Amino acid sequence: MIRASRLGRPLLAAIVAAALLLPSLAAVTRAADATFGTPTAKATYGRSIDFAVPLTTSVRPDRVELRLLFPGASGPEIIDVPSPAGTGSSDLAYSLDLTGGNLAPNTKFTATWAAVSAGTVIGLSAPLTVDYQDTSESWQTVTGDLVTVHWYQGSKAFAQQELRIAEKAIADTSALLGVTETQPVDFFIYADDAAFALATGSTPGETTIGQARADIRTLFGLITEATMNSQDVRSVVPHELAHLVFNTAVHNPYRFPPTWLNEGLATYLSAGYTTTFRNLVEQAVRSGDLLPLTGLSGQFPMFDSAKRYLAYGTSVSAIDFLVRTFGQDKLVLLVQAYADGLTDDEAFTRALGMNLGAFQDAWLADLGAGMPTKYGPNPAPAGPLPPGWAGPGQTAAPGPGSTPGSAVTTPTAAPTAAPADGGQSTGGIGAGIGPVLASILGVVALVIIVLAVARRRAGRA
Repeated sequence: MIRASRLGRPLLAAIVAAALLLPSLAAVTRAADATFGTPTAKATYGRSIDFAVPLTTSVRPDRVELRLLFPGASGPEIIDVPSPAGTGSSDLAYSLDLTGGNLAPNTKFTATWAAVSAGTVIGLSAPLTVDYQDTSESWQTVTGDLVTVHWYQGSKAFAQQELRIAEKAIADTSALLGVTETQPVDFFIYADDAAFALATGSTPGETTIGQARADIRTLFGLITEATMNSQDVRSVVPHELAHLVFNTAVHNPYRFPPTWLNEGLATYLSAGYTTTFRNLVEQAVRSGDLLPLTGLSGQFPMFDSAKRYLAYGTSVSAIDFLVRTFGQDKLVLLVQAYADGLTDDEAFTRALGMNLGAFQDAWLADLGAGMPTKYGPNPAPAGPLPPGWAGPGQTAAPGPGSTPGSAVTTPTAAPTAAPADGGQSTGGIGAGIGPVLASILGVVALVIIVLAVARRRAGRA
């Protein structure tokens, strides 16, 4: 009984001391607390999405964020929203402008509000799922194994024909590339140019009649019963859906294949290397205007229709040469190589035994063309750096008041002196919690030492 009481008294004293410190820690945490209510969002198609949420906080946040996470994005898009004028309860709102057609219908994304103080998130709202749809039309639907067709003008037989074309295109491309498509695809058929342009973000009057969005598994088409049997319309659905399957086949977290390979394959599978494309390429070879493959790895020409058509013709020409020379199996092997995140040279070497440069040279030789002329961007001319931009030993541009033509050498920066308070911050949550945690750790250490001494004495007794 005597030994138990001797151990209990110092332990009780330590616990009491720690308990006295805990309210100060809780006070620091509560001082920067923020609570969001239920968030809401109201979408008006083609105009805006209006977000709102109630907020209650005991301190004014430094910043309020609206975080929008879109399909396929590596992280959320962060929008700064004005902070409330003071503490207590307030209503926050933000209107996302959609008049520029910068958000495609059938996009489902997540919105989350966050309050930030001293660089630390002090409150998060519940995530809100937003389903942005085109509500301007009275849509009808017909569904197949994988594709759902949405249309508002024309007969059901018209929609069922487009459904059959879409289902066959996905099945044929999947079988070729060795992938299995399991995620559903929505196919929206527009009957007028203005509505199609608003949905796709294109300019009314453009020759584009189809657009595939792999991130939202959606195809948009400008098709009517009067045009559904034209060659362009019959090829646009297989072409665009080939992009969706291609995206599945090459999906990886590192990089995407060059655009010419994607567009060239889709054109090859939907229309082939047609006489029109062949004539465009041969004419470009004669005039010296042929576009190199290395110049078509990114965005195709947008505002020059002649160059855009030539870009498609050049791409399908390269795919045709690859299949004629190496075989279709090598084309499939090349596509599959990109799924491992390889560079262009690594993927071509694995599939064809040569890098991209060697393949391009062979393709140009087959066409009887030389290397196309390279245009810009050109390296910047050498010259002095602006004042303050140079590092140790480098030459910066003359500052105000210096002699023209003279050089200014930037000295090595001296070490910054330590703060007078020993480097501790005096503001923010971390500044308040740090000393409290240090005190509690000190009390815990004291408890351990006291117990160890008490046990040693008890053992001697």
